[in-house]
Amino acid sequence: MSDFQEMLRGAALRVTRPRVAVLTAVYAHPHADTDSIIRAVRQDLPKVSHQAVYDSLHTLTAAGLLRRIQPSGSVARYESRVGDNHHHVVCRSCGAVADVDCAVGEAPCLTASDDQSFSIDEAEVTYWGLCPGCSTTSSS
Repeated sequence: MSDFQEMLRGAALRVTRPRVAVLTAVYAHPHADTDSIIRAVRQDLPKVSHQAVYDSLHTLTAAGLLRRIQPSGSVARYESRVGDNHHHVVCRSCGAVADVDCAVGEAPCLTASDDQSFSIDEAEVTYWGLCPGCSTTSSS
């Protein structure tokens, strides 16, 4: 918990119980959706409002302490792995999400074949397929 308090202070954010609880939940449940985060937060703070969790997620994402992803056709999900421009693999059947490191070196996807004079600072790559559990089920 003190690590999360230090993270908040380091981002010039006020330390609040909902923010610490949200950080705790996202670190414990990578790629969790908002409803799952609310349930996890309520384990520690039973009376926390939906709005307090939404506000905390927004603030923590804006501060760069969390990352919001939203694979096509999915609800928004949150993760604690920030700043490294990694990618995701999503199961078409069950919706499981996992991290995938860039294939070559440091964030190679930031070099577009034609950047149209944009200054690119982030790329999102989503791989789609079947997770091992669903792949086994579908081949049975």
